[in-house]
This record gives sequence, structure tokens and C-alpha cells, in this order.
Amino acid sequence: MIARRIAMAVVVLGLFAVPYAIAEPYYVNVASQILLYAVFALGLNILVGYAGLVSLGHAGLFGVASYVVASLLAHGFGHAFAIVSALVVALGFTAGFAALSLRAAGISFIMITLALGEILWGLAYRWISLTNGDNGINVAARPAPFGIALTSASAFYDMTLIVFLAAVAACAIFMRSPFGAALAGTRDQPRRMNALGYHVWMIRFGAFMFSGLLTAVAGILFVYYNLFISPQTLALTASAEALLMVISGGAGTLLGPVFGAALVVVIKNVVSAYVVRWNFMLGAIFVAIVVFMPEGLVPGMVRLSRAAWRARGSAKRPLPAAPAIGPKP
Repeated sequence: MIARRIAMAVVVLGLFAVPYAIAEPYYVNVASQILLYAVFALGLNILVGYAGLVSLGHAGLFGVASYVVASLLAHGFGHAFAIVSALVVALGFTAGFAALSLRAAGISFIMITLALGEILWGLAYRWISLTNGDNGINVAARPAPFGIALTSASAFYDMTLIVFLAAVAACAIFMRSPFGAALAGTRDQPRRMNALGYHVWMIRFGAFMFSGLLTAVAGILFVYYNLFISPQTLALTASAEALLMVISGGAGTLLGPVFGAALVVVIKNVVSAYVVRWNFMLGAIFVAIVVFMPEGLVPGMVRLSRAAWRARGSAKRPLPAAPAIGPKP
């Protein structure tokens, strides 16, 4: 337990040291992208990993929060009002998503979330008077919490890291809470949970709302990172990439979505500068993960390390002496 806490402290200190260890602002911005998409993946992981509900419409909730912030700032409102309003509006849309999609499960749930996400994408694309269509909405400046300007790459990274750590802590508390255990029960044995007196629908609804909250936070970080929002943010590919982050890293784990987000963001922003067919490379990596580590990168690496440790221990253990052959004296 002490060793784990020490390791966590070292990791956190290492994350805070990233802007000082990396001199190039571009790579600091890439690190900021990893963190904000990790928050997005953590939110989706609540449904995919713990509730067993695969959503292909979460980019819609992500984009709603981004558009609300950008629109309010463009109309002259302050950052605090825009952020709070974005969270409230995104939670309202999340409640609507949950009320409609939780009527079904399995493939039907996936198709309903896909349809809802595509509806929001269509509104963002066609409702030009509100969203400005393909031209998108520009954001003039980032907020300055406690008088600290977030204009530099390192300052914005520090702020994103604080939000990311808060999201990880919230997910960790959620995993260990009675509600998290009940949600896992609805994933594994929904009929038995219903027979035991649990309200399966309400438990899933609460998980959906928590997932939507984290997704909205990631959407707010996204619009402040890019200082721009367009309908492409709500497209199906964005939802598919978030789902890829969760599955490749390890659904139902705390750190799996974080590693999955790092994998996708690094390939899109760093490897793509050297590999033209980076989409093919990303697909090949995902196929390899599914084939060799179907549980995901993090659980797969843990399984391989434990197997290697056991093999190393058995190799060091001396073989038992062979019994003597022949008549006893």
C-alpha cells in the first residue's frame, strides 16, 4: 500500500514536471490534449466499462458543452457564467440522452446513442444562425482563474492537469463506492439486482449523468484549448475515437482510458507527421490489442508482468532432489 502511494506521488510529480522537462510548446500542447481526451475517455468508461453500455453518441454531449461556452463568450458573457451554463445545459442533454437510450440495451442502445449523436451533429452543421455552420465559433481568450493567465502552453497544461487529477480522483471514489458496486451488479446480473430490490434503471441513469458531467468538462477544456469549435467535433468519428481509447486502454479500469487516450492522441499528432498512413497504423495497433490483449493495454500488461514474475520465481526455485534408486540398507 505504501509503495503504491509512493508510485502515485512520483507519477503526479512527473506530470507536473512535463512543461519544465519539455522545451517545445508543441509537445506540451500534445500533453494537454492527452489529458483532456483522457477526461473524455474516463467519462465514457463509466458507461462502457462499469455499466456495460456502449455509447456512440458521446461526442454530441462533448460538443454541446463546447458550443455553449463558445456561444456565450461570443455574445459577451463572462467565463464563469459560460462554464456553469455549459455544465447545466450538457447535463440537461445528458438526461435526455439517458431517458431515451436506457429504454433499450445491447445493439439497440448503441443505435439510439448513435442516432442522438448524429442529430446533434446535424443541428450543429445546419443551424447556421446558432452555430455558424462549418465556419464554427471562435473564442477570443482563455479564462484567468485567480489572476493566472492561461495563454501559454505550460499554464494551460497545469490547469488541465489539475482538472484531470480531479476527474481521476472522482472516478476512483466512484469505483470504490456502493453505487459503483451496484452499477457493476447491473452490468453483470441486471435481473438478479432487480430481484434484490435495486432500481436498475435509476442506477444506470445516475451513471449516465456522471458520465455526461465528465464529458462536458472535457468539452469545455477542448474549446479553451483550440479557441474554436466546429460541427466536426460532434461527428461520429469523434465518438468512435473516444470508444477506441476506452477499449484499447482497458474498459472497466481506472488508468486504461488514460493510456488509450495517450495512444490515440500521440499517433494522431506526433506519428502522423512521419507516417502518411497513420490511420492504417492506428487500426493495425487496435487489431493487435484486440487479438493479443483483448482485455486492453493496462490489464494485458499487468497479466504479462505477473506471468513473467511467476516464471522468474519458478526458474530460481531449486528442483527437488531425485529419490534414491536401489534397495534400502
